[in-house]
Amino acid sequence: MARRRYRHSQRFESQADRSHAEYLLSQPTQSTTRTELLRLIRGGEDTYLELKVRLSNSERITQGIVALANTNGGTIIFGVNDQLRIEGVANPEWVQEELARICREEVVPPIIPLIDNIAFDSGKRIVALDVQPRRKPYRTREGRFYMRFGSEKREVSREQLSMWLDEIRPLGYENLPLFTADEKDFDDGLLWTFAGAFEDVSPTINLYQTADFLKKDLILAVGVADEFFPTVAALVLFGKDERVQELFPRSIVTVSRYSGENGTAQLVERLEVKGNLHTQYEAILRFIERYCDLAKDKPRKSPLHLVGSPIAARSTYQVYAVREAVANALIHRDFALRDIPTRITIYDNFIEIINARRTQGFVPPASRAIRYGITQRLNPQIASIFSRREYGTSVPRGGVPMILKQSERVAGKRAELYTANDEFKLKIYGG
Repeated sequence: MARRRYRHSQRFESQADRSHAEYLLSQPTQSTTRTELLRLIRGGEDTYLELKVRLSNSERITQGIVALANTNGGTIIFGVNDQLRIEGVANPEWVQEELARICREEVVPPIIPLIDNIAFDSGKRIVALDVQPRRKPYRTREGRFYMRFGSEKREVSREQLSMWLDEIRPLGYENLPLFTADEKDFDDGLLWTFAGAFEDVSPTINLYQTADFLKKDLILAVGVADEFFPTVAALVLFGKDERVQELFPRSIVTVSRYSGENGTAQLVERLEVKGNLHTQYEAILRFIERYCDLAKDKPRKSPLHLVGSPIAARSTYQVYAVREAVANALIHRDFALRDIPTRITIYDNFIEIINARRTQGFVPPASRAIRYGITQRLNPQIASIFSRREYGTSVPRGGVPMILKQSERVAGKRAELYTANDEFKLKIYGG
């Protein structure tokens, strides 16, 4: 089986760690040789290596794979006993198939496995699974996280989980389960209005089982049996307003109005917008409409301009461009960056929207491509539900290209995009 390419490492390691490093960081090769495997086994179990006599408990193997993936990868070898003797496996083909299934179906997000079937002159065969992490964090299908400490795997406690996630800043933050949330934390009115708007609904939809619907129909929760751990996406989409604020405070959006053309001007009003995304979207638009006019087409000049009044007229913005910009800010927030809140600021002649968006890997090519509709969505589940008419937000279509085109048509000036210091900034001018 084709293998990844290896490079030599310069860091200091213990004898056990070095045995694994020699195996992984050897010269480029097409397959794992018996010599390499024996060298690896002689070092014994460590942070990067687990030895198994056989594959007899798929649940424990899943936990072991998750632990290795969350601890920078490693190898599991089947057919070796605790005394480091090679006993072999009786059914290596089945072991390979089962490992591939576990990596595909039981690990979230799925892992593409590298599996070797090694035969010895004695006729014994062993199976080696290489785990290469790409998209940490990994969890079991039931929503449990594991890490490897030496030769042991341990479940990450709920107290440690938040700190650990903030350190690794996962891209798929919307899929992370919230262990402190409960079925009672959800707005049944909003959830079942959304569900009932579809013509092709489940025959059991009228049972109004919130936990089952989120787990089995929307795939927005995890857990086995009666366990219920909703994801971040579930809470921000359908949570009760007061509970979203308490359970996930990083979702708060700040909106402000300044009397002037920059942040040194006088603050007129500032509001922290809390609640689920439906509530936030409507509240932000109401705030903007208090200080701005939203129109489909370019307005005629106000009489105040004609008489030279010292009172500045309200700026007019293209309504669909503003709605789409607000929706994008709510949908595409990088929730992993907890210290960068979403801010929407209204000045006399422009609206500035600042959103958390990690800079690394996004600029400069991606910031240019986004102008042509080539997006890099962080939260596809949130986006797919929020933008549907059944959710009730009436979001326009077109993305950033529409915002740029329509706002320029009304204001006569093209909107501006900036990306720097883990922030995405959009400035829309008024007419």
